[in-house]
Amino acid sequence: MAQTFTTRPDIRGTFGAVTSTHWLGSTTGFGILERGGNAFDAAVATAFVLQIVEPHLNGPGGDAIVLFQRAGSDAPRVVCGQGVAPATATIERFHGEGFSHVPGTGHLPAVVPGAFGAWMHLLAAHGTMPLRTVLEPAIGYALNGFPAPYRTAASIAAGASFMAAEWPTSAAVWLPGGAPPKPGALLQTAAIGEALARILDEAEAVGGDREAQIEAARRAFYEGFVAEAIDRFLRVPIADGAGGHNAGLLTGADMAAWRAHEEPTISSVFRGVEVHKAGPWTQGPAFLQSLAILDGFDLDAMAADTDAFVHHVAETMKLTLADRDAALGDPDHVDVPLDALLSESYAAERRGQISDSASHDFRVGSAVPDGAARQAALMRLANAPAGSAAIGLGEPTFADLPEVEGDTVHFDVIDRHGNIVSATPSGGWLQSSPAVPGLGFNVTTRGQMFWLDPALPAALGPGRRPRITLTPTLVKRGEDVFGIGTPGGDQQEQWILSTLLRVLLERKSLQAAIDAPQFHTTQYIASFFPRSFEAGGLRVEDRFSQEVRDRLRERGHTVVDQGSWSLGRVCAAGRIDGMIRAGATPRFMEAYAVGR
Repeated sequence: MAQTFTTRPDIRGTFGAVTSTHWLGSTTGFGILERGGNAFDAAVATAFVLQIVEPHLNGPGGDAIVLFQRAGSDAPRVVCGQGVAPATATIERFHGEGFSHVPGTGHLPAVVPGAFGAWMHLLAAHGTMPLRTVLEPAIGYALNGFPAPYRTAASIAAGASFMAAEWPTSAAVWLPGGAPPKPGALLQTAAIGEALARILDEAEAVGGDREAQIEAARRAFYEGFVAEAIDRFLRVPIADGAGGHNAGLLTGADMAAWRAHEEPTISSVFRGVEVHKAGPWTQGPAFLQSLAILDGFDLDAMAADTDAFVHHVAETMKLTLADRDAALGDPDHVDVPLDALLSESYAAERRGQISDSASHDFRVGSAVPDGAARQAALMRLANAPAGSAAIGLGEPTFADLPEVEGDTVHFDVIDRHGNIVSATPSGGWLQSSPAVPGLGFNVTTRGQMFWLDPALPAALGPGRRPRITLTPTLVKRGEDVFGIGTPGGDQQEQWILSTLLRVLLERKSLQAAIDAPQFHTTQYIASFFPRSFEAGGLRVEDRFSQEVRDRLRERGHTVVDQGSWSLGRVCAAGRIDGMIRAGATPRFMEAYAVGR
């Protein structure tokens, strides 16, 4: 039998595996497993290292969504590391200042940074190792240096003059010697390392009890010197994506009032497997909707490298992403018709709206309350001129610079006991807000994902979670379970979906499915400022044959060839057919899976 070529090793074993978007994160996490830690210990160590070595994609002041399952447990759980809007963040306040959208950069879109709290919760509730053991690798890389990834160096270079002129606190961190780092050169972020080391020192000062130390670290971040530094800095007006200089709304009191928590997943069954996502404050329900719609097509007759497969997946995602924008929001504050959205009858209704030709219409479905009104409001806001605020585009970029390629990070961990973690951290990007003095890191700008229209479920409001794009996935069948996810903002569900279908329908290994050519529709309202809408767009890697791309154009898609290895950064790991397996994307070159 011929062996299938893969760009990365097809990891298989019995001990454990860690896969992430950067090899230093993966090797750190696997080192924790080798030292006797469990998947939760390894996940926390991996997460903090990724904050250091991929600072253009996430940071200590960012967000994190974690799906996990303990060995022997029947049901996965979610750790919500998505912080909420400040107490004074109201639509009226933004409208009073002349805003039609929440800006994408600077102090104004800041919400409570939730990643640190999420990792402290996971470590305290489910880990076994001391705080020092899981924090020291990240502190070491920050103080001693790490090779600057190409895209980190490119992001810093693009913003060098802006930082020097407008964000001097960022220049002090990211422009060593006054110049951007060269790709691959050693980059030290000592200020971040010193802040983490101070947190660790304050934690250990309470004594030797592990849980007490973790709680002391959480307090240092949310009630102590970290919160105080953030509060103080956000009172200072700085240049931002609003086209001027503005102070922020986030305060230390907002941070002290917030705490990471666990909640159930939402799930559905597709082809005999359970698929678990986070709740409707993420875009996870759109993924489950898509599976339900696609299950009614003869997918087995559509090879994944054909125009029929690409067309049906893209058309499905157009419908479910429209429902995402019109129906989803923080369920603690708005009613989300989740049962209706995930029902078989609604899937059949939406399936009937897909033809052999590409739709160029934004179509909200009948399960969405006031769907027509919400559809009209969304299209009005999406197509509104951004005016002088048309700077700071995409996820994430500098305040007044052309878009720099960027997204977030992802990792999966499984240990020999069967504990598994799938996490997508993000936010606190070095190019989205200025570094906080005394901390060296940046505060999340996730608030840009709120709408300034009270009729929409993802509207801005005090204490609300933004409806985010971060969306790790856990897939279960009997004793088998694997985690899968990717960076990529609005494209995350699409890249995960096509990869998962290749695993489930074509029985590809995780690595082979990850390596397969990728695609995504751009017909959705962007979750990031300036909330654009591109009708009919379809991005495809040119490893799809010319014949397939031509047939997609004949179906009415506006096809844009994106190069050979350009879309997605999918990673996956878990237990499949009784064996631990893992894979990592070859795209952008840093990702790697480690296991044995």
